[in-house]
Amino acid sequence: MMFYLLFSVIAIQRLVELIIAKRNEKWMKAKGAREYGQNHYRLMVLIHLLFFTSLLAEQSVGRQELNEYWPSLFILFLAAQAGRVWVIASLGRYWNTKIIVLPQADIIAKGPYKFIKHPNYLIVTVELIVIPLIFNAYWTLFIFALLNQFILSIRIPVEERALADTTDYHEIHQGKQRFIPVIKKGEID
Repeated sequence: MMFYLLFSVIAIQRLVELIIAKRNEKWMKAKGAREYGQNHYRLMVLIHLLFFTSLLAEQSVGRQELNEYWPSLFILFLAAQAGRVWVIASLGRYWNTKIIVLPQADIIAKGPYKFIKHPNYLIVTVELIVIPLIFNAYWTLFIFALLNQFILSIRIPVEERALADTTDYHEIHQGKQRFIPVIKKGEID
């Protein structure tokens, strides 16, 4: 029962995010934004759809029990969801599932972006590990943890190049790591 409840909540969340992304895309493109990485975006979407399909199949075939550590894993999942909301709120109308860059726009350096270059990719990575772990879906965990790193190895350089070519991205994020937050004294508000 918990599996189908969590699965449904995540599916609804993703649909709402796609609606937000589409609205933001329309707004940004009306202001002259350009889209990058269209070819790998289709592959990324396919990977995420297959993740949910695999999770559902592994649960249906194996009727996996909850992991004995599921309460701790669920707290980690909730923390990732809070991080996801923080990312979307921090980027506002600039948040998207696609790489859409508005030339000369100010780079967002607040919220989680104050500490790390790519908090959303870190959050997705955590989710793709934690969700299968909660339900002991180890095949899904193994396959999609690898596929996620593969697609990120393509996506992040494309995104960083697009931002560096059209904005002050490198100046704003100088010294920040891609995934590991670096908090310097006096940075926390």
